[in-house]
Amino acid sequence: MERLKNLIAIVTGGGSGFGEAICHQYASHGAKVMVADLDEAKAAKVAEAVIVAGGDAAFCRVDVAKSDDMRAMVAATVERFGRIDVMVNNAGMSHPNRPMLEVDEAFFDRLYAVNVKSVYLSAQHCVPVFRRQGSGCFINIGSTAAVRPRPGLSWYNGSKGAVTLLTKSLAVELAPDGIRANSINPAIADTPLLTTFMGNEDTEDNRKPFLATIPLGRLCTPADVANAAVFFADPASNFVTGVCMEVDGGRCI
Repeated sequence: MERLKNLIAIVTGGGSGFGEAICHQYASHGAKVMVADLDEAKAAKVAEAVIVAGGDAAFCRVDVAKSDDMRAMVAATVERFGRIDVMVNNAGMSHPNRPMLEVDEAFFDRLYAVNVKSVYLSAQHCVPVFRRQGSGCFINIGSTAAVRPRPGLSWYNGSKGAVTLLTKSLAVELAPDGIRANSINPAIADTPLLTTFMGNEDTEDNRKPFLATIPLGRLCTPADVANAAVFFADPASNFVTGVCMEVDGGRCI
């Protein structure tokens, strides 16, 4: 069943991790995907894999913290596919797990530019397109850090808290335009950021304290997040907005 047939989606951070999985899941359900990533080679590789699997995709390089890059990404998507139905703000970063006073100001500024300003910029450049169409949806990738923050990740936790509130704010302000906004809050996941969150190398022993906090007893996977992203993009969820859904194995209960 092609739940997203002929929908056009942009996925930032689409070159790896959650973003890569979302691109493949969207394409498998009939969506056409713009794979956007700071690493253009990774974006190209994912787009090529989507096409080889029978889907339709394009790619572009984007620094989500730069307005000109985001503007060009939106323009390229409209030029290539004719419209935009789904904007997935997935690109993100974190500081390594460490005491809050050890994170320097320059890193803090970059962290909030990538994790928070990117949501602002996506609204600046996508909302006019969505309004012209009379429809569109934002899907923001947040974190359980916004709900049950872990020590050593204070500034990251705060950036994801901003994503949660921005999602709800977008939802209520843009609803009269037929535009939806939802977010996904994954638990600690088996992605390239795993060792950053852990603050240690990835070993069985180092995983144990994190697994102990997740009732279902495993890490989140990119597929878990991609499945949730399909739900929010699916036209069948057109009455769902402002929802910040934990995909966390029970971590936030």
